[in-house]
Parts: sequence; structure tokens; C-alpha cells
Amino acid sequence: MLKQRIITAAILIPITLLIIFFLPNLPFAILTGVLMLFGALEWANLMGLKRASHRAFYLAIVVLVSFAALFIPVLYLLILSFIWWLCALMLIVLYPRGSNRWGAGSFLPGVMGLLVLIPCWGSVNFIRNQFEGAYILLYVFVLIWGADSVAYFVGKKLGKTKLAPRVSPGKSLQGFIGATIFAILFAIVSAWVCDVPVAMWPNGVCLSLLTVWFSVVGDLTESMMKRHAGVKDSGTLLPGHGGLLDRIDSLTAAGPVFALGALLIGA
Repeated sequence: MLKQRIITAAILIPITLLIIFFLPNLPFAILTGVLMLFGALEWANLMGLKRASHRAFYLAIVVLVSFAALFIPVLYLLILSFIWWLCALMLIVLYPRGSNRWGAGSFLPGVMGLLVLIPCWGSVNFIRNQFEGAYILLYVFVLIWGADSVAYFVGKKLGKTKLAPRVSPGKSLQGFIGATIFAILFAIVSAWVCDVPVAMWPNGVCLSLLTVWFSVVGDLTESMMKRHAGVKDSGTLLPGHGGLLDRIDSLTAAGPVFALGALLIGA
């Protein structure tokens, strides 16, 4: 399994870098939109939609709502996303209490999927379209992937206290602390390397911390949905990594939170 994960990552990382730095804005938006639809298809499976017609109907809703979101000021979309992720955090803390209500039927899980996927797509494209946006987007990716990796290895070595045992027993408080320390150090080193004025470092550190913390919320939200659906992975698209949602779960929350924070602090 580890060998498969390493091989898949070795293939995906160069492809991701090429897409971020060399694909024009419109093709980039279309490609990330297609990936969002793959994520929506996996989310439909987590919702329990078995019939192809039902899954196709949900995909059509995602497309229509995505198109409508293009006419919403990005600040409003990001604020809505931030409110949703605060609600998601509450659902995680309470789980499994309340899951018999929001998990009954497909309407509320379907709305949750829209709030997970569409702001993520919007925020990734918003970040990438800014001045030096490709480098900023790369920063976000390395930040959350690095924090996730540090949390994994610290948790393996030192993890004793479960972070959210009813949602994801594998995650530990020690791993979360490791990810937090990584976020601080990565933000400081990046600011130093990029010659960012020292007066702006606290904003960068705080934004990076919030991004990593909410990346954990995004991860746990998908874990909660998988646990409720009774499945181990969201799909089988990526060998050794599970489905697409298993790879972007952290980004679904981290992307909008980073974009909103950068807008508010004028970064």
C-alpha cells in the first residue's frame, strides 16, 4: 500500500506542478471543474445514491449551482463557505449525535456536498488568478500536504491521545500539534525566503495556522461522511490513495479559508 502511495504521488506531483504553472486560466478552471465533478460523483456515492440516474441528477445540480456561483461576489461565497465549515466542525464534535437527522435521506448530505466542493473550486481558481497566484496556490498545497504528512508521522511515533475517535480513530492530538508547529515554521521560513516585510509575518503565520486547522476539519468531515456511509475510501480512482475526495478533503476547507483570510488582510 505504501509503495502504491509513493508511486501515485511521484506521478501526480509533477503533473500538478505543470497544471498550476503552465495551464492558462480558462483551461485550468475547466480542468478543476471536471475534477470537482469527479468529487461530486464520489460524494453521491457517500450519500447512498445507487442509481445512475440519481447520481447524474446530482451532478447536474452541481453544474448548475457552480454556474450560478460565478455570479456571486467571491467574498460572499467564501464567507458562506467559512460559516459552513464552522457548522461542519460542530457536526464532527457531536458525531454520531444528530447524524440520524442530517444523514437521513439525501437532501442535506447533497447540500453539504455543494458547500464542500463548489467553494473549493472557486477558491482555487480565485487564488490562481491573482498576481503570482500560481506560487500562492503552490504555497497552499505544500502547506496542507506538509502539515498532513507531519501529522501522520508524528501521530505514528508519538500519538497517544485521539483527536476525534468517533470520526477518525487514526488521528491524534500529538499529530495535530505537529502539524501546527509545521505551519508556523513553514510560514516563517517562506516569508524569510520571499523577503516579506517582518511586520507582515504575524498575519502570514496566523493565516497559515487557520488554513492548516481547517484543513483538519475538511479531512474529518469527509471521514465523518465515510463512517456514516460505512465505507473505507471515497472511491478507487487513485491507487493506494483511495478516491479523489480522499486526496482533496483537506483542500476543500483549506482553500476557501486561505482565500477568505488573504482577502480580509489584503494579502
